[in-house]
Amino acid sequence: MTAKRPARGWLDRDEQRAWLAYIRLQLRLSYEINRQLQADHELSQSDYDVLTALSVAPASCLTVTALATQLGWERSRLSHHARRMAQRGLVSLDPALADRRVTEVSLTTAGRHALEAAAPGHVDLVHDLFFDGLPAHLRAPFTEALEHIYDNVLARGTLPRP
Repeated sequence: MTAKRPARGWLDRDEQRAWLAYIRLQLRLSYEINRQLQADHELSQSDYDVLTALSVAPASCLTVTALATQLGWERSRLSHHARRMAQRGLVSLDPALADRRVTEVSLTTAGRHALEAAAPGHVDLVHDLFFDGLPAHLRAPFTEALEHIYDNVLARGTLPRP
């Protein structure tokens, strides 16, 4: 049996180098961020992402659907994760006033305190691992490249736009 080829061909050397560099970076950063948040504050990166998104939302509250869309998660993943966070007192889950069939996720006082406690160490880690490795002259072009890639993922991906 002949192996199927990608419609646009295999990655060329430069594409493969860029893709593998991204994958290595993404996996290692995710590991380090999770390790630091867990060790210092008993939070996962996913917990931190949810808390951060809620902290900047109007009234610190979003529907499950809106929060999942903003984070780029499937709705079911967000629902399960929010339930676990609610059991720990970090968020609350309540029916929306406008439509009782819709569940809203709200940041609790304990969740806000957890985020405020974790944020300084998280930002220090981002500076240490990410920005200290990114020369100042590359920051703007790197940011622009990431924004273009993100826009392309939004345009061609399967999740709704945030």
